[in-house]
Amino acid sequence: MIPLKNRKTNTIIGTIRARSTSPSTTRARWSPLARLRCSPPKAKGSRASQSTAREPVSSDVLAASPAGEGTMRMARQLSRRAFVSGLAAVGGTAALGGFAYSEIHSDKTVRGIPGPTLAFGKTGNTKPLDGLTDNLHQIASDLTLPRPFIARLPVPQVLVPRRVGNTDHYHIRQTRAVQEIIPGHQTEIWGYNGTFPGPTIVSKRNRRTVVTHTNELPVPTVVHLHGGHTPPHSDGFPTDYLTSDESIQAMRNGSSAAQMMADPKADVRHLSRAYTYPMEQPAATLWYHDHRMDFTGASVYRGLAGFHLLRDEQEMALPLPSGSRDVPLMICDRAFASDGALKYPSVDSHMRKPGVEDASLPGVMGDVILVNGACWPLMEVQTARYRFRVLNACNSRILHLALDSPRTTPPIVQIGSDAGLLAAPVSHQELVIAPSQRFEIVLDFSAYHPGDEITLLNTAGAGSTGVVMRFRVTGKVTDTSSIPDKLADVEPIPASKVQRHRVFDFHRADERGWWINNEFFAPTSSIADVPREAIEKWTFVSDYHHPVHVHLVSFQVVARNGGPPGPYDAGWKDTVFVNGAERVDVVARFHGEAGRYIMHCHNLEHEDMSMMATFKLI
Repeated sequence: MIPLKNRKTNTIIGTIRARSTSPSTTRARWSPLARLRCSPPKAKGSRASQSTAREPVSSDVLAASPAGEGTMRMARQLSRRAFVSGLAAVGGTAALGGFAYSEIHSDKTVRGIPGPTLAFGKTGNTKPLDGLTDNLHQIASDLTLPRPFIARLPVPQVLVPRRVGNTDHYHIRQTRAVQEIIPGHQTEIWGYNGTFPGPTIVSKRNRRTVVTHTNELPVPTVVHLHGGHTPPHSDGFPTDYLTSDESIQAMRNGSSAAQMMADPKADVRHLSRAYTYPMEQPAATLWYHDHRMDFTGASVYRGLAGFHLLRDEQEMALPLPSGSRDVPLMICDRAFASDGALKYPSVDSHMRKPGVEDASLPGVMGDVILVNGACWPLMEVQTARYRFRVLNACNSRILHLALDSPRTTPPIVQIGSDAGLLAAPVSHQELVIAPSQRFEIVLDFSAYHPGDEITLLNTAGAGSTGVVMRFRVTGKVTDTSSIPDKLADVEPIPASKVQRHRVFDFHRADERGWWINNEFFAPTSSIADVPREAIEKWTFVSDYHHPVHVHLVSFQVVARNGGPPGPYDAGWKDTVFVNGAERVDVVARFHGEAGRYIMHCHNLEHEDMSMMATFKLI
């Protein structure tokens, strides 16, 4: 075991085994089903033989995801029905712990195939079927998992603001609470207002929103509005801590000396902090979550996440589904101990020493899929269109969503991306969604009959992680909503306007964790000083699957591996999925207040292991 340190601060951030990185540079065309052919590094010799520094990677030798070796994935070879049957076979016979997985459809006969009641039972660490999760560690729960599609889909509470002039004021308490996630078990969560997910905030464009957070938790926290065009003092820089009485007392007792990274520029507050959001950006599905240095993964896993929806006049004038048919879906995965407690592989369960167990360094996955805090929920729908704001809030799991239904499956119509509506709707049969990405979609249930059941699958999973939730049609209605051919004005940024090109290399750092451009995160060291209003092209290069998130700005994906953008790259984004050994080009206008911001991998275990960099707007 080797201590994992931040070279700049000499801060211990966990322990890992010595490994090295040898990313492939074979070129291949982008495909969401080509998957991740570049595995995390394997050990090659002793620590003494490891290189302690890497040469900068030339943009000329960075290439696409290699074709790699191995068999084609089941999802590429089989029909949806055959794939579902494959899930049943793998989940029922291959699981280490006697995992029981039955036919996806419940006790009804669908397409002439009778299926017993779906039950997961005592779970084991079922191997996922899809390369999108290669080498990630899936934690096995220690309890018997409940039957899916029993819990009803909850919808997070929408907060009512206190309005003063052109400002909406909210107050949120960060506190411990107990929630029944697994029936019959009580789970302690850390929640905004004591709920998981936290309450939803709805803002209107150009109307300022001020959210005052009070920390009642045993650790410092930081709040980041993900996707917000936010000034630096409210952006949630990872060392701008909000301390609590309990966390301060612990530090005075000497029991948590490593809780807060040293940063002379940090803006540390005690008990309460007001975060100010100008909301000077188009309508979009944003979300807020903890962003504490070294502990984002553990904090979000405990429940510190919620939706923040932004509306504007243009969006509200569209005939899209609205009201009760406009539904946010926060999808995440968790594992549970035998007593119902959340099971996360921290090296220190009290979150005073950073780091995760060795096996989880590439990322943490649980074996229970939650939607809005409920395990494999059921949602009753009518024969109408529904708008779903889908958020992948998993720590590291990449979702590959598809529908399984008793009739001809209608397309998944994408209407929005991370940072707002698309220019025009795009139809998909499946969606690949990396952690922190949001996809606004419309599902049309008008062709179904009462009693029909439609299952949302995750074909990147197996057994209990191969399904997400179910829709049950309950009645026929007249639907007046529609999807217009034009949704929003999304003007491409011309290549001729780009003023500078920068390349950022996201790689494993041998035995020390993860880094960007061969440097671990140092809060006071800027990787890029960008003039305000500059238009720049940034190239992200990856040795593994890294969802790259840039604070402050929205960007457009202009190329993958020198070719066109991928099928899920449309519109304005704040997070882009960069596959193993891929090269992705994005362009952005850097509009905002001068100050320091960050970009990082949104695989939260990578982020906590220093795959993060400061940039400045000057």
